[in-house]
Amino acid sequence: MLLVPPLAFVALFIVYPIVAAFAYAFFDWNGLLRGEFTGLANFHTVLFVEPYAGWTRNAFAHNVIVFFALMVLQNGVGFLLAYALWRELPGARFHRVAVFLPVVLSTIIVGYLFKLFLHPLFGVVNISLRGMGLGFIAQPWLGQDSTALWALIIANAWHMVGFPTLVFLAGMQRIPTEMLDAVRMETESEWVKVTKIVWPLVAPSATIVFTLLFVGAFNWFELPYIMAGLDGSPYGSTDVLGLYFYRTAFGNVSSGQQDFGLGSALAVLIFIFIAAIASVITVRLRAREIQI
Repeated sequence: MLLVPPLAFVALFIVYPIVAAFAYAFFDWNGLLRGEFTGLANFHTVLFVEPYAGWTRNAFAHNVIVFFALMVLQNGVGFLLAYALWRELPGARFHRVAVFLPVVLSTIIVGYLFKLFLHPLFGVVNISLRGMGLGFIAQPWLGQDSTALWALIIANAWHMVGFPTLVFLAGMQRIPTEMLDAVRMETESEWVKVTKIVWPLVAPSATIVFTLLFVGAFNWFELPYIMAGLDGSPYGSTDVLGLYFYRTAFGNVSSGQQDFGLGSALAVLIFIFIAAIASVITVRLRAREIQI
């Protein structure tokens, strides 16, 4: 009986919407009214018919950029922070809490905070730059297409870097002390320790953070929505698949467009892509763990 409530919740709010999206994707829709069965027409439209195909490519490209950028910024910095905490540097106890604290903050709070920090007139970033004599660098970070997406990426990295840090730290704490003592007898090089011992032995932790990062990067919605709006402003430079799907299925103020069929087709394609690639990543990384 303890399993019935969570299973009912999952069935109602996860399984049913997924199945419904698959069904809706094969029909034509007029607002909330379902029309005729159209087969794969909706999938063909979002992939090959303009302007939808261009919007799909643009949003997908931004998700790819987000994934690789966060792989370096979020997971890379997280690994370095975990290694520093594992070595018990001064203040390690305080920094364990400080590093993870942003993770527990609401994404909405983080989004609005960074919008204030990056405000072109009274934002703390531009004010600090001007105070240091670097006023020529100050600019509307969220208002131009060359910097808007990267501003969102940095905000997300700051928000979530504590998660990979703690996962990597947990993996490092499982490394046998006898092995570390043997390495210290052979070399004092930190580079050798990290590349030859630490990194291979935290492979299970890497599998977790890489897979979750991939899923999160291609499900990106809350932070871009809060900081850049539903249109992916400016000029679509922050548009991602999550925003594009929501805009297509439910419409927005500027276009008024609403098409459940196209939105559902896009949702199905996103689901299949994430499930397939995440499975491949997991299998390959698990195989790497066995080889190590």
